Amino acid sequence: MATDSKGPPPLISRASSDAEKVEATHNEYYKVAPPRPMPWWKRLISKDIDPAIYREVQERYGEGTEGIDPTEEKKVIRKIDWLILPVCYAFYYIDKTTLSYAAIFGMKEDLNLHGTMYSWLSSCFYLGWLVWAVPNNLLLQKLPVAKFLGVMISMWGVLLMCQAACNAFAPLVVVRCLSGAVEAAADPAFMIITSMFYTRREQPLRIGIWYLANGIGYSVGGLLGYGIGNIRGGLPSWRYEFLIVGAACFVWGIVIMILLPDNPATTRWLTKEETLIAIARLRDNQTGIENKHWKWDQFWEAITDVKAWCYFWFAIFSNAPNGGISNFGTLIIQGLGFNRLHTTLLQVPYGALVVVWISSAILINDRMPSNSRTLVIAAYMLPSVSGVLGFLLAPQDSHVGRLFCFYLTGSFQAPYVLMLSMITSSVAGHTKKMIVVAMSFLGFCIGNTIGPFFFKSEQAPKYPLGIGAILVCNCLEIATALLLRFLYARANKKKEQVAQELREREERGEVVERHDQDATAFADLTDKQNVNFRYIY
Repeated sequence: MATDSKGPPPLISRASSDAEKVEATHNEYYKVAPPRPMPWWKRLISKDIDPAIYREVQERYGEGTEGIDPTEEKKVIRKIDWLILPVCYAFYYIDKTTLSYAAIFGMKEDLNLHGTMYSWLSSCFYLGWLVWAVPNNLLLQKLPVAKFLGVMISMWGVLLMCQAACNAFAPLVVVRCLSGAVEAAADPAFMIITSMFYTRREQPLRIGIWYLANGIGYSVGGLLGYGIGNIRGGLPSWRYEFLIVGAACFVWGIVIMILLPDNPATTRWLTKEETLIAIARLRDNQTGIENKHWKWDQFWEAITDVKAWCYFWFAIFSNAPNGGISNFGTLIIQGLGFNRLHTTLLQVPYGALVVVWISSAILINDRMPSNSRTLVIAAYMLPSVSGVLGFLLAPQDSHVGRLFCFYLTGSFQAPYVLMLSMITSSVAGHTKKMIVVAMSFLGFCIGNTIGPFFFKSEQAPKYPLGIGAILVCNCLEIATALLLRFLYARANKKKEQVAQELREREERGEVVERHDQDATAFADLTDKQNVNFRYIY
């Protein structure tokens, strides 16, 4: 049969698949024009990544990461660190203590806050956070992460400035709730950004660096508070606190929108070769299976797993003290006999010590034998327990000694960071991990909500109930960490017994189901379902 000279040209033999052959033939015969570049305004809101870049990574580096030059990879990591870490974390916690500084600068007197009103102002922030957490996570899935984060931080700054305009309790509650709702986007956005730019091995250290910003926020906030307290203007100092910090947050949100990349594939701060390396080095993070499907068996396993509930309760016990100290810390220090300006400066050492606690815990845990994480958690709770006991038992006129004891309480923040890293390493299965993370986040919100109510206004400035609540929570954190250690050790022992039984049966010639490590590593199995999974504790 003669071939129609006007028909489609023969298939291109160099095409790597039937689909590519058909596409090449179709484009050549019908003269399909290449796709037009996306308009700039669409690029701002689009999350789409050109699939060609993944094919280029495949061609350049093959299936594994062996083809990547270690020296070049280190250069790319350093560049990403300088790009991501300062932009994300430098200003995140500075506004956390604005309400606390506003309280010592006269806000409580000006707005006639009495009884539990101030505690409600502290707690309603986290109520707004809790209510709006799910919508924020849905928006993060639909919109570019960095752009969305920048917008939220700018809105957060606007709402901070609005607090300066409030003249009564009711409108301040409304604005605080809205502020919490806007800030609910920050934590998941930072976690997503960390997971997109770093390997699993690198993520714990970066998460630790992120939480170091908590201490930096205390210290920088104290210096800002001292400077703001010296302003002699037409407004009370507490209103300047909200205006200045809010304006800085607004500007910082714009900086994030401009500088922070949405993902490694679309960043303009990396060269083409650096972008390929940044993507190629992350392929080991993949599980080899789509994890976008909801699995009810994993859901039920999560909510019936005692270990998952340990994370929930640990988050409550850890954040109840945080909710109290972050909002009443300045009032506690002022109650030791220091004036307003000295009180703001005395927050600086507390923040510096938080940085020391977290950074040292990360380094010590990294150098300890395997499965020492819960022991490090328990050990780092001891300074906080000692500090609380000293604060309660020291003579009332021992101001310096009690101040030093208060500084020791900051050590409780390091165990929370290590506990977060345990969730990522000891909970498997995509759906189950989502549920356990949500349970931990729920505990975070509950703890920060109830914490301020232990600090009764009629007990100021000693706050014995609030300080005593910190002691109880610290002891419960130690107990929860040791309980997790026992549960994980027992589970690992059972898994070893099952594996040994399978080996013995196979040696006797019995037909047993094989559980190849390579196969289970790339399957969406929970930590209980996967016989090759071992817990890290």
